[in-house]
Amino acid sequence: MARPSEAARIARVESGLAPVEIPGEKEPRRLSLQQWMELYKIPGVSVAVFEKGALVWAKGYGVKQTGGTAPVTPDTLFQAASISKPVTALAAVHYVEAGKWSLDENINDKLISWKLPENEYTQTEKVTLRRLLSHSAGTTVHGFPGYAVTEPLPTVPQILDGAKPANTAPVRVDLVPGTKTRYSGGGITLVQLMMTDQLKKPFPRIMRETVLAPLGLKHSTYEQPLPAALAPMAASGTYFGGTPVEGKWHVYPEMAAAGLWTTPSDLSRIAIEVSKAKAGKSTRVMSQAMAKQMLTKQSESFGLGFALQAGDDFGHGGSNEGFQCVLTAFSDSGSGVAIMTNSDSGFLLLDRLTAAVAAEYGWKSYVPHPERPFIQVDLLARLKDVDTALAWYRTAKRDGNGGALSADDLNNLGYQRLKEGQMADALKILKANVELYPENANAYDSLGEAYMTAGQQADAIANYKKSLELDPKNLNAVKMLEKLGAPLSTSTPAPSSAQSH
Repeated sequence: MARPSEAARIARVESGLAPVEIPGEKEPRRLSLQQWMELYKIPGVSVAVFEKGALVWAKGYGVKQTGGTAPVTPDTLFQAASISKPVTALAAVHYVEAGKWSLDENINDKLISWKLPENEYTQTEKVTLRRLLSHSAGTTVHGFPGYAVTEPLPTVPQILDGAKPANTAPVRVDLVPGTKTRYSGGGITLVQLMMTDQLKKPFPRIMRETVLAPLGLKHSTYEQPLPAALAPMAASGTYFGGTPVEGKWHVYPEMAAAGLWTTPSDLSRIAIEVSKAKAGKSTRVMSQAMAKQMLTKQSESFGLGFALQAGDDFGHGGSNEGFQCVLTAFSDSGSGVAIMTNSDSGFLLLDRLTAAVAAEYGWKSYVPHPERPFIQVDLLARLKDVDTALAWYRTAKRDGNGGALSADDLNNLGYQRLKEGQMADALKILKANVELYPENANAYDSLGEAYMTAGQQADAIANYKKSLELDPKNLNAVKMLEKLGAPLSTSTPAPSSAQSH
């Protein structure tokens, strides 16, 4: 779907992704969008570009399901993941203006079916809608893994209490509200419950009536699970290495935080509406004054729902099981791009593709993100080999050129290769990690897991013991040692919390 005049521009975007410099090679490697997708084993990508308040093109690439033949089209549904949050915020502020609730009252005054436990952190400062939408309410639970299609689904109160069958911790306040920005999907789930308690309607209906239908978004729904009638239109999630998500996707009863199914075109229409509202050209969802408030920093990096960058840049990223996506928009010009992928590897491509679109359309407000060390080392491993990647990493660490380098870079790369079944490479990477970061307990924990997966029990035990020596609170190492038949001696301090990977 494109204006005829856009054909040449689309072709330039597809061939204009930033090249990669490989040590020892004279010319940078240039890959087309299709080649990038093959490199990262991303089955499908969908893109929509908008300029001056209008959609100018939308195009699908690849297939809806790994190993399948059904093509991705502009109407293929993807999970928007955390881009669900700012769309939820649009409905929440709509009802602020309708007088149903306010931005700054205690959320507990509007919760009916469940109450957020008050504690020492909420004695003077309260959890409010403004703070929840700007991730500054002090609430816990960063994100949600979702539920396999065959698993029982918890109610929202069960999710908030961390009660079975919920698979996440309870949502609680452990920072004084208003004192710190900390991303919290748990906080947005509180907003979901407040809205359904007050409006006495199912959340998908609230969103349809308030945002989706008024904006004419025909390919968007918050229904979870996805209705059977819409399933044929949906892309299937894919893990690193191209393995399909069992059951095609996960289900997210945390709808406000992660439940939106949509297309890049519909996300573009949402961003266009926000820009028009800010300019005083539309009041279909909110007033000009409210739009300006949404796009004003309420906390360190968030307005009301949207992440805010430099200047007039607003948007959000999204990461669900097997799906990755991003929305980048500029409120003054009404321009931007939405990209959705059906792969965990999608995040490796999103910034590069966004930058190619921004360069083609000359968006002066766009500030490219510096390439993360993880992406660079991963690219070298894919385009050349693991030895080249590790040599680059060692040089960068030795010379101090990679100020952002951390043990997580190689840890993530090792896990990725482990998931892709490349055992020799995974072990090589994780061994290098403990060599470069000998005081990092999690590096030894991860190497222990790799050895365990490889069936090298003695090496696994040795590395788990080293991890526990460095971090006596590493509960995972304790569990793994018990599983391997190497229980701890009575002199080992008792663990008190889990070490995350």
